[in-house]
Amino acid sequence: MGESRRTKKNRLSTLQTSKRLEESPRILDWFPLTKKQQNQFIKLTIRGSWVGIGLLVAFWLVVRIIGPAMGWWVPADLK
Repeated sequence: MGESRRTKKNRLSTLQTSKRLEESPRILDWFPLTKKQQNQFIKLTIRGSWVGIGLLVAFWLVVRIIGPAMGWWVPADLK
């Protein structure tokens, strides 16, 4: 009988501590996103924008320098 009580007590305390660690304050009470999720979203969008900028630069290099140098096409402004 004592073991049953101890198990219930330990289980309850571990659930409470794990729940407390996972929770982060919400941005707004009615909005289901937390501040941790907000920060993760900001980091993701910043990383995505840098990837997009890198792809744009690579595309520009192919169109303006690599393609004409390889003879694949001639840019319209150089005709």
